[in-house]
Amino acid sequence: MGLLDQFVGAIHQVQALAPAALSTALQGTTLGDMGGLVQKLQQGGLGDQVTSWLSSNASNLPVTADQLRAALGNDQVKQIAQQLGLPIDEALQVLAQHLPNTVDQASPDGSLQSN
Repeated sequence: MGLLDQFVGAIHQVQALAPAALSTALQGTTLGDMGGLVQKLQQGGLGDQVTSWLSSNASNLPVTADQLRAALGNDQVKQIAQQLGLPIDEALQVLAQHLPNTVDQASPDGSLQSN
């Protein structure tokens, strides 16, 4: 028990990564909100992925942890990981796994909904 249990608990909390939870985490970063994250990813070369997440099409293109790291840059990756309470590599893995559906949920009509 102890640190490992806390770590596993944090991962389970973040795995749901609902739009509201991610938006709250992003408020503590220089990205500011989900719109800032989406814009940064588009500028970082992930436009096709982001477009698929925002569209009403049921197919969300996947993204890898390495793609997220490259698109966001080290400073913003560190900020997001800190806000999520996870080590950087774990935060990137969680984001890679859940970000497509999270953005999709936050954009039911093809554009991000404000909180």
